[in-house]
Amino acid sequence: MSHTDSWVQLEQDKRTGIETFRAHFKGHAYDPHWHDTYLIGFTEQGVQQFNCRKQMCTSLEGGSFLLEPGEIHDGNAPLEGGFTYRQLYLPVAWLHDNLASLFHDLPDNFEFNTAQNLMQDKQLTASISAAFSALHYQEPEIIREACLDQMLAHASKHLSWRKKADRDLPLSFGNPCELALRTREYLRQNIHQDINLESLALELGTDRFRLTRRFKAAFGLAPHAYLIQLRLAKARTLLSQGISPISVASDLCFADQSHLGRWFRRAYRLTPSAYQKQIMQTR
Repeated sequence: MSHTDSWVQLEQDKRTGIETFRAHFKGHAYDPHWHDTYLIGFTEQGVQQFNCRKQMCTSLEGGSFLLEPGEIHDGNAPLEGGFTYRQLYLPVAWLHDNLASLFHDLPDNFEFNTAQNLMQDKQLTASISAAFSALHYQEPEIIREACLDQMLAHASKHLSWRKKADRDLPLSFGNPCELALRTREYLRQNIHQDINLESLALELGTDRFRLTRRFKAAFGLAPHAYLIQLRLAKARTLLSQGISPISVASDLCFADQSHLGRWFRRAYRLTPSAYQKQIMQTR
């Protein structure tokens, strides 16, 4: 995709499911959103700013970054020349399978996390660049594997693991996060349903004002905005499977294809059709 001041290049490695993304933006890059994958990348040129974890992150040329699944972030170019960056979208299952061999005594139910989003690590940046190029330009598989292994070896210095909270365990009575967690689970389970806030609050035994306050305090977004993000993440998956944008829009309760397109472009700077076209070209 190309605009006057911005462009996007996107590929997907069919064996691993990893997406490679290179882009240049000036001014406002994209609205707050999140992904259901890990993001790892580096700033190639310029100054890249994004809000994440309730703080402003500034990535300079050569600086690398890592975001966990579900971390809300936006994007902005504070300088006139804009910024260029490269990143890889790493599927959760793929990353866990490949990193598990580097960690000992992992529990059955775990996730990896990072203490900070920004890193000044030249070796990590170089390894991300090599892995990106190997996948993006479809080098032989043995080269792709070697570059990914090297990237994970460097990334593991900035990662640790933690045990996941079991979703099936009963929440303690009076836990201030209980309502927010129940709301999140309900939204996840009803992503294909046309939900309204009043019925959601009734289902959870509260009022919509209290529900919204608790949810936003816990997750940084109001329930309706979080539901949109869930649907956009699901839309990426469906589009990558070759399902038409109009069918995706209908399946995920968007009013029509243009409604999906407006939200999709605000988060990813691509239309659903353009995203699907670039993904499918690599298969």
